[in-house]
Amino acid sequence: MSDSTFRVKIDVKNVDARTALQEIIRSVEGLWVQGPDDNHRPDLLILELGDKPEDVFELIESLLSVNAVGEVFLTSSTADSSVLLKAMRTGVKEFFSQPVNKKEVRQALEKFKLRREQAADQERTKVGHIVDVIGSKGGVGTTTVAVNLAVDLAHKDSTRSVALLDMNLLFGEIPLFLEIKPTFHWGEVTKNIARLDPTFLMNILSKHSSGVYVLPSPGILNGAPAAAPEVMERLLSLMQTMFDVIVIDGGQSLEATSLKILEISDTVLLISTLGLPCLSNTNKLLKTFRALGYPSPARIKVVINRYLKDSDVSLKEAEQGIQQKIFWSIPNDYRTTIAAINHGKALSEIASKAQVTRSLEALADAVIQGEDDQAKKGWRFLKRR
Repeated sequence: MSDSTFRVKIDVKNVDARTALQEIIRSVEGLWVQGPDDNHRPDLLILELGDKPEDVFELIESLLSVNAVGEVFLTSSTADSSVLLKAMRTGVKEFFSQPVNKKEVRQALEKFKLRREQAADQERTKVGHIVDVIGSKGGVGTTTVAVNLAVDLAHKDSTRSVALLDMNLLFGEIPLFLEIKPTFHWGEVTKNIARLDPTFLMNILSKHSSGVYVLPSPGILNGAPAAAPEVMERLLSLMQTMFDVIVIDGGQSLEATSLKILEISDTVLLISTLGLPCLSNTNKLLKTFRALGYPSPARIKVVINRYLKDSDVSLKEAEQGIQQKIFWSIPNDYRTTIAAINHGKALSEIASKAQVTRSLEALADAVIQGEDDQAKKGWRFLKRR
């Protein structure tokens, strides 16, 4: 397939309509009908409205919001004016009644080609930033950091699309932290890896009110296939084309799949506290990473959670012990943090002016923009006092 060829995916159940659309598309030079095993991002998705139009409109909005498809056309055997208006507002470019009119469809496809060709030089393939948040031991606040980091990133103009992935197989708690009740989890991906494409993925993601798209863990050992390293690599590769940032709650495991995530992540936030057991584990993990050869030292950021100025171990002593600079420290505020968890809210929702909230918001900037920019804003004092 040449670079000037545009992929078209047809998701239409009506056999006659689907067959007619396939024939028309194949007659237009420069268009390629995606087969069932082609999981690339489609330049054009043709959907059937079906008997649940609101579900279809919600799917279209999600796909377009994360740039999972280029354009969307819609077809239906029946549609009133209100449905057509809703389709236009959702971002649908063309609507075809059934049975489809070949001339009408062909004209729409030619216009689509012209739009895509004109935009091709201006568009860049999205490569999302993967942030793996892992703990030096259990109970250090890994999920708290991951959840609030994702929500804070979703509020920024530079990171308009954010996904949050829970890799805690048995003790995944992200739905509790965000008070959502997901219908699906990443076990659906492992069971249906052959179907994995932008449309399938958006159908199993849960959207939080903050705009974060959540893919929780199975949560129980229910016989779901394990997330093998190659499956996770394929999933994250697809998510990188759809989201600006993918935040992963990596827990504390270092099995094969977790190591693959570490290998391909752009940033690894290693969460610790100033307690000696945590710092000892942090030191062991850093040595393990050096022995493995990945992730590179530049990608590993040590974050001290629940920081107290009068701790028995100072930040300077901690850096000497782990032989690495501490990237960030988050002030201790147990009451505010536990209140957010108990209410299923992000910290920014219940205590926007609290120091712990502001620190996590600044951490979100630091992860994407670099620490130096944030030091100028006065946040480095948390690490030196």
